[in-house]
Amino acid sequence: MKAIAFAPALLALTLGGCLRFGEQPPSSLLTLTSAQPVAVGQTQSATTGTVTIAVPTVPQEISTLRVPVRSSETEVAYVKDARWVEPPQRLFARLVSDAVTTRTGRLVVANRLLGDPGASLSGELRSFGLDSQTSNAVVIFDATLQRDGTATIQKRRFEARVPVPAIDATTVGPALNQAANQVAAEVADWIGR
Repeated sequence: MKAIAFAPALLALTLGGCLRFGEQPPSSLLTLTSAQPVAVGQTQSATTGTVTIAVPTVPQEISTLRVPVRSSETEVAYVKDARWVEPPQRLFARLVSDAVTTRTGRLVVANRLLGDPGASLSGELRSFGLDSQTSNAVVIFDATLQRDGTATIQKRRFEARVPVPAIDATTVGPALNQAANQVAAEVADWIGR
C-alpha cells in the first residue's frame, strides 16, 4: 500500500529530468563594451553643455535578444545560441553615451534638465546584425540631432561593417562590438564640443 502511495511522487521525480519548459538558455550572453569607457571617479559638470541621448527605435528584427542574420533583401534568420544580455538598442545607447562623454567632454543626461535645453540625440538603429552574403557585422544608425539652443534638426546616417570569420555565437559578439564602437565614435565626433 505504501508503494502505491509513493508511485506518483517517484514518477514525477524521474520525469522531471526529461521535461523542459521553454528553450534552454545559451551558455553565455552577449554584451557591448565601450572602447572609450568613462573614467572611474570622473566628475562632470554642465559647463561644457549637456547632451540628452534617447534609446533609439528599432525595427522588429532587432527588437529581440537574438542576433539577426540577413541572407537576402527579404530573408532574416537568427544566429543559433547567440543572445544579448538586454535589448541591443539599450546597449548601443550606453555605448554612444560613453563615446560622447569621453570624446567631447560634454555631460550626457538621461532626461532633459530643467532650464537647460542642451543638445538632443535620437534616431533609429536600422541594422544591428550580420549580412551572410558579405560575412560582415553591420551597424546602421540614422541619427537625429537638435543642437544646443537651435530649432534646427539635423539627420545623418552612420554605418560600420566589420568582417566575421564565421557566423556563429562566438564570433558575432566581437564583430558587432567593434562596429558599434566605430559608429558611436563617429556620432560623438559629429555632435562635437
